Amino acid sequence: MMIPQKQGYVFIAITMCIWGGFTLTARLSANWGIGAWDIAALRFLLAFCILMPILIYKKDTAFLWKKEPFILAMIGGVCYCITAYSAFHYVPAAHAAIFLNGCIPLCTALAGYFLFRQPFDRHTWISLSIMLLALTAMSGLMYQETGVAFSLGDGLFFVSAVLWGTFTVLLRQWKLSAWHSMAGVAIWAAIVFVPIYVLFLPKTLANVQPLQLVGQVVFHGVFVVIVATLTYAEAIKRLGAFKTGSIVTLAPFIAAILAVPLLHEPLSHAMIFGLIGMGVGALQPWRWLMHKDPLQQKIDRKKQRS
Repeated sequence: MMIPQKQGYVFIAITMCIWGGFTLTARLSANWGIGAWDIAALRFLLAFCILMPILIYKKDTAFLWKKEPFILAMIGGVCYCITAYSAFHYVPAAHAAIFLNGCIPLCTALAGYFLFRQPFDRHTWISLSIMLLALTAMSGLMYQETGVAFSLGDGLFFVSAVLWGTFTVLLRQWKLSAWHSMAGVAIWAAIVFVPIYVLFLPKTLANVQPLQLVGQVVFHGVFVVIVATLTYAEAIKRLGAFKTGSIVTLAPFIAAILAVPLLHEPLSHAMIFGLIGMGVGALQPWRWLMHKDPLQQKIDRKKQRS
């Protein structure tokens, strides 16, 4: 039986694989002409069709009428998906790694402070300083290279990071089970957004290949909505919101590098600088270098006492 900390890292590894795939497949869906409204509505609808019968069979629907699942669904479900999917239509995958996933630890720490006055420790202050410095320097390099420091897609990714950081902190604070948080987000997102999509929003599915559409819907509706939400929530319970958000950031950075050969996307000097800076700030490598195993800590304490 693994200790809770090791279990947390296993859940993080699963989440990382899916989040890395999210970055690549979301960019692919934009390249294939699948609209942000379409992929969001279809992923919610598929998750609803899978989860709602299970909840009814288990007679486990009472939690849906609480305010917490609804709020989480609006923040981390509907609003996050619409802004993130829309951003992929404007900028390459590397921008998502920096302005979305790279900013999630920053936004998580800030959301924790403003919502619940959770203090920053020394390592968090160092991380935030490195991230802000990296973003400032990268924006300057981008302006020199292209004449534009930030684009609309970058702004949408940053808004997505704010939404996900808030979602992460609320998820931790409200202590919902992984199953209830995942099911609540998927079901309420479908109930609210799918009717709006059907009645009012434009559809762009006419020219999409059926195999492409099925692959996107299954991956985003099953793996991203259900599996990754479960593993992410379980990791937060065992390791905390900031550490979990920091480690899973590595996956989209890897995806951004893979997007160069796989999707033939450019990687400018500014993007490389931003990836390195945000990666260092998010992962806090100095903490891993300073870490000592429990046995070594006991030996050190005995030496100090003697």
